[in-house]
Amino acid sequence: MDDYTASLTDLKACSSEDNSTCESLSSKPKRGKNKGKVSKKPLSKGLFKCTNSLKEDHGMPLFGVSFCINGTRKDYPMFATVGSNRITIYECRENGYIKLIQAYSDPDSEENFYSCAWTLDTTSGHSLLAVAGSRGIIRVLNVSTKECVKHYIGHGNAINELKFHPYLPHILLSASKDHSLRVWNIKTDVLVCVFGGVEGHRDEVLSCDFDLSGTKVVSCGMDHSLKIWKFDTDNLKLAMKASEVYQPNTNEEPFPTLHIHYPYFNTRDIHKNYVDCARWFGDFVLSKSCENCIICWKPGGVNTHIKDLKPKESNVSVLSRLDFQHCDIWYMRFAIDYWHKYLAVGNQYGKAFIWELDHLDPVKSKCFTLSNIRCTTTIRQTAFSKDGNILICVCDDATIWRWDLQS
Repeated sequence: MDDYTASLTDLKACSSEDNSTCESLSSKPKRGKNKGKVSKKPLSKGLFKCTNSLKEDHGMPLFGVSFCINGTRKDYPMFATVGSNRITIYECRENGYIKLIQAYSDPDSEENFYSCAWTLDTTSGHSLLAVAGSRGIIRVLNVSTKECVKHYIGHGNAINELKFHPYLPHILLSASKDHSLRVWNIKTDVLVCVFGGVEGHRDEVLSCDFDLSGTKVVSCGMDHSLKIWKFDTDNLKLAMKASEVYQPNTNEEPFPTLHIHYPYFNTRDIHKNYVDCARWFGDFVLSKSCENCIICWKPGGVNTHIKDLKPKESNVSVLSRLDFQHCDIWYMRFAIDYWHKYLAVGNQYGKAFIWELDHLDPVKSKCFTLSNIRCTTTIRQTAFSKDGNILICVCDDATIWRWDLQS
């Protein structure tokens, strides 16, 4: 870790009580007509209200935000933001207060972090944060000890997204500009497998996600395609098992990384442009492109189970389309809360749209707009706290916006 020192910066905690480093931007939501208004339906009973905002002092776009879901109910919700060469960790306290906990700077001023993901060190019980970006290096930070404990170099270009396995907290998935996805065992520091090659992505992989069972991966990218990869094949199970006992310091031979060239399912029929975000929603997939909509779809026929797909099946069933406005630039990612109750996405004018996911029928799905007179720049990503009561939006002007669910 000689090339990377994770150190606290001079940032101060910012809230409406302290504007010395970050300007407090909170104000009442703008009333009247909004450019991004997408529905005339009554607002939900539980309305998200803007309770605080702050601006990070580097002034560069914040590309990623993620909540830690490993804490107990007594812990304050903790989230991390990444942008420029900065990683910043906050806590959401009562009454909208946002407390800065830690901040880290990469020694390379040219680094630009794009994604962050939380996991748990099952040995120590400490929360770990993985970050990556334009340099293609994955850093793993131990938030309790305030140091960078691991780093991984393998991708040939920038890393656009990181995801941890839902049941195996030491298994990390990365999606890269080098057209591939990689699976890492951060306990034994092993590159387990690479998804890509013969029938892999033909351009940047922009997003990836595990399903709830951890048996499937969906990926999408600049080649307009969405691919589903099996994560429970016999070969991959053997590779995962071997990675658990591999000891890099004593083994003379390098770990035999598995290369998977063929996805289980592939389609280019959902979107006509870059696909920059994809998330599992049960057995369905929610995906978006820079086409002002999020589409809910499934491979095969409406009644076909994903396990029963025919070889080289290309048919897809579109179940729902969630339309919104002014989101026609790429690399803007939506969020689904832990309990799959809400979906949130931002647009280019600082507005966020929320759908209640009780119904996937766009006629029945309730949608409302969150807007603030001071929030006017592109919202790059959104994130919900584990209980779904707090929504964080991060923007191109380095601002962070907190919205709380009102009972």
